[in-house]
Parts: sequence; C-alpha cells; structure tokens
Amino acid sequence: MAETPTDPIRPTDDEARSLARGLIAAARFAALAVLDPDSGLPVVTRIALIAGPDGLPLTLISTLSSHTSALDANPACSLLIGEPTPRGDPLSHPRLTLLAEAQPADKGALKDHYLHRLPKARLYYDFGDFRLVRFAPCSALLNGGFGKAYRLSARDLVA
Repeated sequence: MAETPTDPIRPTDDEARSLARGLIAAARFAALAVLDPDSGLPVVTRIALIAGPDGLPLTLISTLSSHTSALDANPACSLLIGEPTPRGDPLSHPRLTLLAEAQPADKGALKDHYLHRLPKARLYYDFGDFRLVRFAPCSALLNGGFGKAYRLSARDLVA
C-alpha cells in the first residue's frame, strides 16, 4: 500500500501572520516579478520597498522602467520579500512570496511617510516620471524556515 504524501503546508496561525507582516514591515527592497507585455514571459527586478501606513507594501517606480509598463499592461505581480543574513544557509531564512495587484497610491499624501522610511529617495521622489504604487495582496506563500511553510490569504496580511 502506497503512502499518501504529507502536505508540507502548515495551518496558518498567528505566528505565521506575524512573521509575514514583520517581513513586510522590515523590507527596504524586494524582487518584483511582472509579465513582459511583449513576450508574455516573466521578468524579475529589484525595487525599493517599504510598508505603508496600512502595513502593505509601497514602492516608488519610474515610468521609464520596463516593469512600470508591464504593470500598466497587467497589474498582477509577485514580490519576494526577505533576505538571508550573512550566517547560515540562505534557504533557512524566512521569506514571503506575495501575489498582488499593483495599484496607484497617493504620492502627495504618502510623501512624508515614504521619505521617513527611505530618506535617500528625496533625491528623486518629486521627479515627474516617478509614481507611487501600492501592492494589494491577493494571497501569499510564507517560508518561515525549514519545515515552516504556510499559505496566507489577503486578510492574513492586513493588521
């Protein structure tokens, strides 16, 4: 008799929710995955990232970048948040894959918040080709370290 494989995904609990929210809150950058509108193939780029006042990710992007035109064509995207520390196995460090929809955010209203978190962005924040984008979560996959995998809903990510 064949054994049924064990589901590696644990039930989502408050510890997983807290870890996922903490990864977003601590983030200063992330990998952004979009679909290239010309080829339909995935493209990944690094972006600056902060948590907005609502705890959800925000970024400032230039209309000159290819990921901006990709998001204009299709706002569905994914973010990889969380970086390994210099010690230990990089795959044992927590990381969050956020499946999201990119939405316009109010650049004027969030300026003080954004620049408080990323002061170096003051150099280009007011450039006309930059706009603020909020990533509204659809769901997420959390790898909290070895043997700690979770599926999270959008509600799990909102404090």
